[in-house]
Amino acid sequence: MPEPLPHCEFDPQNLILKLDTVVDGHPDAVSPLVEGVMNIVRGMRCAEGKEMEVELALREALANAVVHGCKGDPEKKIECCVACDESRGLLIVIRDPGEGFDPASIPSPVIGENVFESHGRGIFLINQLMDEVRYERGGTEIHMIKR
Repeated sequence: MPEPLPHCEFDPQNLILKLDTVVDGHPDAVSPLVEGVMNIVRGMRCAEGKEMEVELALREALANAVVHGCKGDPEKKIECCVACDESRGLLIVIRDPGEGFDPASIPSPVIGENVFESHGRGIFLINQLMDEVRYERGGTEIHMIKR
């Protein structure tokens, strides 16, 4: 049984949106979740003018959770927490049941031979698209903020 989702780090009194959901660790679960979250984010204007960046970062984080954390096993679950606070922006937390990883050990996809690799750009993109990114719980949880 997964641990309960972490507190979303925003003052609950200032939240205009908070969504907690669990999806199967299968690639088919990514797009419906992204579309649902983005419909809410657009409707609530949580990241007005920055929706494309948020959508791509969310998609990449979920894809990483499916591929690396769940190994495509639909029996494994991915937890997603989305919160919006007028003064601090949009927070997205994705947690997977995987073994985790050290983000510093991931080679840059824009240096040397890595430029020609067909994978390995997700973390780089997330870091470029979001205002703040950090990993918790040994790399099994990513926290992304867009102000």
